[in-house]
Amino acid sequence: MIQWMQRLRIAFGASFLWLVCLIYFTQGFRSFVWTAVSYQQKDRLKLSPSASQFVSSIAFFPWSIKPLYGILSDCIPIRGRKRVPYLVIATVLSLLPWLVLGQVSFLRSSKVPLTIFLTVQNLGSAMADVVVDAMIAEAVRVERASFAGDLQSISWMAMAFGGICGSLLGGYALTNLQIENIFLLFSILPAMQLFSCGLIKEDDVGGKVLADFSTKNSSEMENGSNTALDAANFSVKSKTITSRKKKTQRKSKKRLHNTSKFQVPEKDGSLVSRWFQSLRVASSSLLRAFRQPIILRPMSWFFLAHVTVPNLSTVMFYYQTEFLNLEASFLGTVRVVGWLGLMLGTLIYNRCMKKMKLRRILMWAHIGLSFLSLLDMVLVSRTSAAFGISDKFMVLGGSALADAVNQFKLMPFLILSGQLCPPGIEGTLFALFMSINNFGSTLGSFVGAGLASALNISSGSFDNLLLGVGIQVVCTFIPVAFLFLIPKDATGISA
Repeated sequence: MIQWMQRLRIAFGASFLWLVCLIYFTQGFRSFVWTAVSYQQKDRLKLSPSASQFVSSIAFFPWSIKPLYGILSDCIPIRGRKRVPYLVIATVLSLLPWLVLGQVSFLRSSKVPLTIFLTVQNLGSAMADVVVDAMIAEAVRVERASFAGDLQSISWMAMAFGGICGSLLGGYALTNLQIENIFLLFSILPAMQLFSCGLIKEDDVGGKVLADFSTKNSSEMENGSNTALDAANFSVKSKTITSRKKKTQRKSKKRLHNTSKFQVPEKDGSLVSRWFQSLRVASSSLLRAFRQPIILRPMSWFFLAHVTVPNLSTVMFYYQTEFLNLEASFLGTVRVVGWLGLMLGTLIYNRCMKKMKLRRILMWAHIGLSFLSLLDMVLVSRTSAAFGISDKFMVLGGSALADAVNQFKLMPFLILSGQLCPPGIEGTLFALFMSINNFGSTLGSFVGAGLASALNISSGSFDNLLLGVGIQVVCTFIPVAFLFLIPKDATGISA
């Protein structure tokens, strides 16, 4: 382990590794402060479950537009640099809301100001996530490409460690500290992140990057969009895909000719004009690649898989804290078990399921999620209590299993995303895929909030919660009917 870390330090530098680990640790540690946000909405603002879920859905919307941050940092350097200035801006946006909310009582005690500040905070966190991913991608190019897996591994380890620490300490903090002090304590991490940005040296790309991006990447991106089928074809070998590939290749010359009008002269035009043209090239190439059926169809499935299943997580949080009277410290332990469930799901997938068809994995994942929703019905109906089964045992076991099963859905998503990204725009297109996934999750939360409101489920009134969970069980099977959108022969291993 020590030798591995030494090799990474020599390859990338201690400052860069520290910044990457700190950012990912902070992303995981967010559970520390967002647990306090949940109690703030429930106990201080007295929001209903549906209203609380609605606020959270709006606050997390910035995670649904991640490609915008990537395109901006790629096309518009700030003082000649593409990454560190945007990382500084992102860190400031993620730091200031916690300082303000921790100091100003009426802002954290009113729904609209609280929603605005939480949205700004998520904007900063999402932007930092995109920028650090771009920095990692650039750091492992060419001579250090062999370290790509190692750098991703240390990133995931840092995030998992942060999630476990945040979940454990979050419940303890709520028991012993005021919520405003929790906000201020968490601000220490983005403050450290802001200071660490000054330790990173980035080359001055100057105006040349604009010309390089527009003249070189316009053709590379176009070729990348035309070879999207090639990128996916190593795991998908059906005749339909092959015919689409040939059809796309026949149109290659014509599309490249049409792209030439978007290229920007290296010397002509103002700086703002070149920025605009660079943005135009990146956006149009991204959309062209995304419109490929081999990309659009599976991404549509993952979007539908979120939208068609109502998310009742906030409603269940209210039920667990108000009806079952579970303590904040116990719910923190539940989240730790959830992180361990995610790690277990990843281990099981890598050991046992790599060769399995992705359609089959996703089908069984949704069957497993429907079974776990049935366990929620057993809990809400009090059947488990009638048989002497502890509520804590039901919640704890259900959380670990649910997070493990959800990992079986996430892994195919990550695999397909990596397989379908064409050369030239891998980072931005992958950010688009993640945004679609996040946007679907946000809409699923809105659907859950609407269902809770329609069933009149409110704080202290959970009479219709059993019906709501029953509807969720039925809806879990809807995405199974659309699995034909997933490539038939796709697996987790390249052919």
